[in-house]
Amino acid sequence: MSETLNHEISRRRTFAIISHPDAGKTTLTEKLLLFGGAIHVAGAVKSNKIKKTATSDWMEIEKQRGISVATSVMGFDYGNYKINILDTPGHQDFAEDTFRTLTAVDSVIIVVDVAKGVETQTRRLMEVCRMRKTPVIIFVNKLDREGRDPFDILDELEQELHIGVRPLSWPINIGAKFKGVYNIYEHGLDLFTPDKQRVSERVEIDDVNSPEVDRLVGESDAAKLREDLELIEGVYPEFDKQTYLDASIAPVFFGSALNTFGVKELLDCFVEIAPEPRPVDAVERTVYPQEEAFSGFVFKIHANMDPNHRSCIAFVKICSGKFERNVNYLHVRQGKQMRFAAPTAFMAQKKSIVDEAFPGDIVGIPDNGNFKIGDTLTSGEKLHYKGLPSFSPEMFKYIENADPMKAKQLDKGISQLMDEGVAQLFTNSFNGRKIIGTVGQLQFEVIQYRLLHEYGAQCRWEPISLYKACWIESDDEKALAAFKARKRQYMAIDKDGRDVFMADSNYVLQMAQSDFPDIRFHFTSEF
Repeated sequence: MSETLNHEISRRRTFAIISHPDAGKTTLTEKLLLFGGAIHVAGAVKSNKIKKTATSDWMEIEKQRGISVATSVMGFDYGNYKINILDTPGHQDFAEDTFRTLTAVDSVIIVVDVAKGVETQTRRLMEVCRMRKTPVIIFVNKLDREGRDPFDILDELEQELHIGVRPLSWPINIGAKFKGVYNIYEHGLDLFTPDKQRVSERVEIDDVNSPEVDRLVGESDAAKLREDLELIEGVYPEFDKQTYLDASIAPVFFGSALNTFGVKELLDCFVEIAPEPRPVDAVERTVYPQEEAFSGFVFKIHANMDPNHRSCIAFVKICSGKFERNVNYLHVRQGKQMRFAAPTAFMAQKKSIVDEAFPGDIVGIPDNGNFKIGDTLTSGEKLHYKGLPSFSPEMFKYIENADPMKAKQLDKGISQLMDEGVAQLFTNSFNGRKIIGTVGQLQFEVIQYRLLHEYGAQCRWEPISLYKACWIESDDEKALAAFKARKRQYMAIDKDGRDVFMADSNYVLQMAQSDFPDIRFHFTSEF
């Protein structure tokens, strides 16, 4: 048993693709699937000529707007490896979804746009990677457009992301004159022929000084390439796999994901150097993937994957042991045994039933309201995995029913969408009205759209001026009761029934903190 387990673990690679909006994550994911043979013709995110949309943007709203609004999970085989990709939304309104995704992966690919360089959102995501010591590979995209000098980009990456870099491929010109990429890692030359749906040819070269290079790219470009390579060898340290795994250095690749260029080099190098599934910290102890006993946690819940069935699916990341179909497992929070007759593996929306899964895999389990984000499943041991917080929201609105005949559908829709963790629901204790709290404006639109199209319920938003929602607790019952009585109109309850204080300005919050010293105020739900 353990030999098969070790073999399966060693061939798993689970990673997330993160970046700023519009840098090209979804397009890159699409091309990686193309190489893995999972799809035969790549779709485009938004294009008039290519009718096929991207595989990972499968929700209706994603196709319309050309942005990703939820993390999609895709698994495929490439050579001897089993690869699990999580394509995350870049838009900062969905940052929470992306932060949670980072808890379920072993390494990360960051996509950077060559013209825009490093942007705000990329910095925030990099901070999370740095906290967790996650290894990072950087892919500089859109070389077929005019952009900045590659050396400037490398300097900016070092300064902004606070990590050492080492280029493993190098572009020959840029923009309209773009000729191709020299692969430093494997010593090959890839010539660029623009094609959005198929793969370009590559030429094997033993030595960069051979006259063959001059013939292929022209003398002046060949001379510049040799100069640049000398400079790289002089300035940047030799590539060492261990420093990459320690997350102190990031390999850099150049290419154009839209034209399927430079992607294969990235993938070939990635499967060689990327880490296999790593140990995960639980509250009780550290769990190693090689252990015989099964354990895993829910990091995401997606409502309505199939609009015909209204089903919810919980995504479980497997941390140790082997997961099997129809075997009883312990749901730690509820303390009861459960068995799953139809666990699924994903290819974005298409899914297939799996009989077994190993550490590093992501399995979908049908959810009838039993799961919450952060729940643990084990073979019997009581473990609690940590690190999946809900943040305090920044924008609030009252949600009102616009169609009295559909009150039931609205309630069902709200409760399922809130379980996803897209937004948070608070019920005002004073007048019983429902308040939705989110991180950004776009989420209100997504909720409204999904309620109408997936549940047939119409809602309207009403303004409310609130500054922050804080979870409160106290060791002194009397003080808690006195606080609730005094702040009655500002009190609410979240969907788990915990007390939340809704402060309408910073001043009110500070006053409450100084007037009631026995009460603790929390800004994340993990305390």
